[in-house]
Amino acid sequence: MVDRDLTPGPLRVRWLGQVEYPDALELQRGIFSSADNYLLLLEHPHVYTKGVRTDSANIGSGVGDVPVIEANRGGDVTYHGPGQLVGYPLLNVPGKRGGGMADTVAYVASVEQLVIDTLAKFGLTSVGRHEGLPGVWVDPDSSNPRKIAAVGVRLSRGRSMHGFALNVNTDLSYFDNIVPCGIADKAVTSLEAEGIDADMRSVVDTIAALADQRWGSSDPIDRADVVWRHRQEDLSLFSRGAGPGEASGTAANPHVDGATGAEALAPPALPPSPSLPTDGTSVRLQSRLGEAGVTEGLQISTRKPEWMRVKAEMGDDYRRLKGVMRDLNLVTVCEEAGCPNIYDCWSDGTATFMINGERCTRACGFCLVDTRKPEEPDPAEPGNVAEAVERMSLDFAVLTTVARDDLVDGGAQGFADTIDAIRTRTPGVGVEVLISDCKGDPVSLDIIFDAKPDVLNHNIETVARLQRMARPSASYARSLAVLSRAKQAGLTTKSSIIVGMGETFDEVVQTMADLRAIGLDIVTIGQYLRPTSHHVPVARWVTPDEFAEWKRIGEEELGLKHVESSPLTRSSYHAKDAANSAKQ
Repeated sequence: MVDRDLTPGPLRVRWLGQVEYPDALELQRGIFSSADNYLLLLEHPHVYTKGVRTDSANIGSGVGDVPVIEANRGGDVTYHGPGQLVGYPLLNVPGKRGGGMADTVAYVASVEQLVIDTLAKFGLTSVGRHEGLPGVWVDPDSSNPRKIAAVGVRLSRGRSMHGFALNVNTDLSYFDNIVPCGIADKAVTSLEAEGIDADMRSVVDTIAALADQRWGSSDPIDRADVVWRHRQEDLSLFSRGAGPGEASGTAANPHVDGATGAEALAPPALPPSPSLPTDGTSVRLQSRLGEAGVTEGLQISTRKPEWMRVKAEMGDDYRRLKGVMRDLNLVTVCEEAGCPNIYDCWSDGTATFMINGERCTRACGFCLVDTRKPEEPDPAEPGNVAEAVERMSLDFAVLTTVARDDLVDGGAQGFADTIDAIRTRTPGVGVEVLISDCKGDPVSLDIIFDAKPDVLNHNIETVARLQRMARPSASYARSLAVLSRAKQAGLTTKSSIIVGMGETFDEVVQTMADLRAIGLDIVTIGQYLRPTSHHVPVARWVTPDEFAEWKRIGEEELGLKHVESSPLTRSSYHAKDAANSAKQ
């Protein structure tokens, strides 16, 4: 059975790795509000989730420190954890006979059949449905039926949420603390418990292909994966405190305004690639690059192409504005990053200020920001920034930050206080904020959202495959979830993609599609510049024609409101114009 008429159009399949349940739920909500068809495949850390009909008696006292979270799906309580493949289809589901309310029974049967067909590929054929009970069962008609996959969905306005949880090599003891799905007299099993030796990646590959046959129309399949394996210590030399390495040209750090992230995955050690630079690139970093599929790169001494060169224009006005920064003991990303657009932006009445100090609690593979122990935030900083905005006669101010995981709110209050100080002193000035993920904490994020910045920016930075190579403390899913939360709060949203780190042209399009699916308004795309020899190498110089084509695809085909795309584009470049375009 292939339901080609179920969800016409391409199916975007995304393997997201391990994702916290609240982040996955928020990402679903964002995509649910679009018209795009997605299948999100992932694992959760240990968590129990309650459906709308959960009986509290089905949750035992032995859950311990494992969180219990309410979910807006059908069904009773269940468990998610490592070794369990969770699939969230977000699809356009037609009504009965092509009209009216969605056919819930037919859709649930389609989800169950996807799992049944997948299990058959691994030689487990004695599986099916158990009359009167949801999910997929092993030996369903025997005296010992065992549930191998839970199914719980939500259908609303012709769109689906939630989906299935297939036990691959799950620790089944966690089910002992609950009455799974409210079924007390039936056992739970897994592929491993049934004697099937199947690794998670093989199961993901199989279910992705079958789902595309059933629900999609892509040839080849539209699929993107984060890197599969990880070690937290697998960082660049700079990130591990081994010094700055050899500097790269005059741009000390073109991407300091993009340090964002969440939990990390990175690859196992592999032999270095002979095609990668040997000018300080560590064996460990080369291993991470190789695992992510990046096998070529430029030496740090390689001359930049002509289109990457900008003439300095340090006139009297530039020196005056620079003096204002020094008088108030402030830091602008424009200066710290050696941004090539500083003269253009400052003359246009726009500048970017870095708040919450200069030291970051995270260390990204492309970023030269200071990673020593952070100091306490300066209580005078919001007022000083507001004074600088006034003295510089700015029309538009951008506030960014280092990641401050050492603070309870991740530095959120610093954003709110600075926004308030600017608007009190210069009410007509537009304010954009470029935030970290605040570990996905909704309370901290709401502090920023409630301050109502004119634009809420959080950088995705790179494509799914390269996330854990470039952002070892980051999560693709969490970044999308943060932006989704901001959009649900009614804000104009923005994100940035750095290119030239080993991504393909189509992967950038996929990333733009994912951003648009959660309602994003503005995307900026610019060329990566390597800050030191201990950082991720430049894989290639991306041509101006490619940047122009990404802009065309983003705006004309994907429907993004504004795409700023050029070799010299940085996250805050033409921020005022982009904000105005998004609000038209």
